Amino acid sequence: MDGKNTLLNAIRVGMGYDSHRIETGGSMILGGVVIEQGRHFVGHSDADVLLHAITDAVLSGAGLPDIGQIFPNDRPENRGRDSAEMLRLAMANVRQAGWDLVNLDCVVLLESPKLSPIKSELVRRISDILEVGPTLVGLKGKTGEGVGEVGRGELAVVHAVALLHRT
Repeated sequence: MDGKNTLLNAIRVGMGYDSHRIETGGSMILGGVVIEQGRHFVGHSDADVLLHAITDAVLSGAGLPDIGQIFPNDRPENRGRDSAEMLRLAMANVRQAGWDLVNLDCVVLLESPKLSPIKSELVRRISDILEVGPTLVGLKGKTGEGVGEVGRGELAVVHAVALLHRT
């Protein structure tokens, strides 16, 4: 039993989820990368749906408050805030709490743009923000196959899972 308790205290899993509406005009920011396609995510901050889900995943794994508690959307200083900055601050809190990232896996549900042409850029940017090697960041893109809000290009959804270990 002691061996199990030691292992359970040494690793933790965190789950993150976010969704944002998509509207015409402006630039889309995904994974800290600006994508010029005449559409943007709608939100209080820069609305980076991918970084928001990652932020919640790492915070959850460390047992810390979620993104909405740390960066509430009713605070003026969070209006238009850079999600990369929020993730950096969250990861600093995670490390200060005695945890570090083992790996991260993300699934992006988005009709357009297709992620495969920009996947390596997204992984590189996310790994830079988290200060980890790119091999620790998994990223998959899925479309809605024309069905529902994702399929009609009205909504983006991201699921992220982070495995953390005690430092």
